[in-house]
Amino acid sequence: MATDNRIHFWRRNPKVPGSLQPVYGAQHPPLDPRRHRLLKDAPKVSSVNTKSKKPSTFHEFARSTNDAWDIDDEEDDSVFSLKQLSSSPVQSQYMPQTPRLKIIKTPEDTEPLPPSLDRQEPISTNPSQERLDIERGPANGRVVKSSSDAQLNVNAARNTLQKQQSLPVRPIIPLVARISDQNASGAPLMMVREKTRLDKFKQLLASPNTDLEELRKHSWSGIPREVRPVTWRLLSGYLPANRERRDLVLQRKREEYFGFIEQYYHSRTDENHRDTYRQIHIDIPRTNPLIPLFQQPLVQEVFERILFIWAIRHPASGYVQGINDLVTPFFVVFLSEFVEEDVENFEMASLPLDTQRNIEADSFWCMSKLLDGIQDNYTFAQPGIQIKVKALEELVSRIDEDVHVHFQKCEVEYLQFAFRWMNNLLMRELPLRCTIRLWDTYQAESEGFSHFHLYVCSAFLIKWRKEILSMVDFQSLLMLLQNLPTIHWGNEEVGLLLAEAYRLKYMFADAPSHYKR
Repeated sequence: MATDNRIHFWRRNPKVPGSLQPVYGAQHPPLDPRRHRLLKDAPKVSSVNTKSKKPSTFHEFARSTNDAWDIDDEEDDSVFSLKQLSSSPVQSQYMPQTPRLKIIKTPEDTEPLPPSLDRQEPISTNPSQERLDIERGPANGRVVKSSSDAQLNVNAARNTLQKQQSLPVRPIIPLVARISDQNASGAPLMMVREKTRLDKFKQLLASPNTDLEELRKHSWSGIPREVRPVTWRLLSGYLPANRERRDLVLQRKREEYFGFIEQYYHSRTDENHRDTYRQIHIDIPRTNPLIPLFQQPLVQEVFERILFIWAIRHPASGYVQGINDLVTPFFVVFLSEFVEEDVENFEMASLPLDTQRNIEADSFWCMSKLLDGIQDNYTFAQPGIQIKVKALEELVSRIDEDVHVHFQKCEVEYLQFAFRWMNNLLMRELPLRCTIRLWDTYQAESEGFSHFHLYVCSAFLIKWRKEILSMVDFQSLLMLLQNLPTIHWGNEEVGLLLAEAYRLKYMFADAPSHYKR
């Protein structure tokens, strides 16, 4: 009687174990209706025999529906094999708990498949022999499938591959700030355009007298990494436009810098300069603490010499905290001439001594040229910064009155967050790779560091408009402004920021009536 009940149960139950049901949330992602349709439309093997003879025992039912138990395993296995394409070829080996499935490639499949799906072995297409193999169990940890199952696997794998290829690939930039140029959006590089731009730069730099205006025009939208060092030297005024004079000028300026070292550096322990050197010595380890390059003792000694010599030669301002940050972009760019990649982990001691000295001298002179244009930012009471912060407040009040009024309601003063923006030229707000791209444009502008920077700060502030207006108290708003989420920024974000800054400059720079209330 018990045997008859089992037989009648399997005959009348429409939903049998192993049948595929579209249950939302049962898997991630949910069941694809297109793939479900493929299962329904797939050709059935020996359908005549199935209709004429119904399964009378559980063993017969299991033999006729064996693929229903493994449908999820087949899908997972195909997805897993596709994920392995970018790393290494899949090796067929025995896996006791998750046996790998063999797949037959039917004549209709003319499209090339991934390597993991192309590696197939001939199997028997005899249904009786196949049923006998299944009864005996998996041989060597493998399950032999029918041709209809193989076609299903091929279609499923192809659909999965097409879905994966359609998804945008966004590179993961690590939290430790990387220096190399990148696009945070993962947009494909425009190789032809970049090569054309690089050729144009090389042509300008190779001319007997470089056209600096033309060079600035091409540098505004970014300078290729290969020519950035020499371009920065030219645009900062460190190198002459005449090509024949460049080597002589470099030699003379480098010798002059190390003459300053011999003349002044020993006085760092004197009573008059002890406090200056002590402050520099404290600030240097704080410079880009997340980048291993700047934690090397040799690099820190280079920075100490550069900053101390500059402070000695500029007594009106002396050393001010924040100037230490302004050395790093020049140092990294000039170091990149000798390092192709992974600059942030490069061992400075591996370079020849002459190369190290040249990088140090060039960084000093280019930083000096930069500070000559904004020295009032660092004189007593830092009047230049106070003027710029006040100008930022007036400009934002005209650009976005809602943000300006929100600051007033929360009692947030512009000086509380924008002082650092002006003092460090946004270097504490942006990753170093973004600062280097930003300075490409600053070098191309006639008054990039002193004037255009104001509009960049305005555009930078308005970019976070939504987040600013969502903060309802002083503490949360100030915490946001001092920790803006830019760690994953790349060249694309900086380009958009500069474009908005240029628009603001075009609208307000020469319109005093629009600039003030």
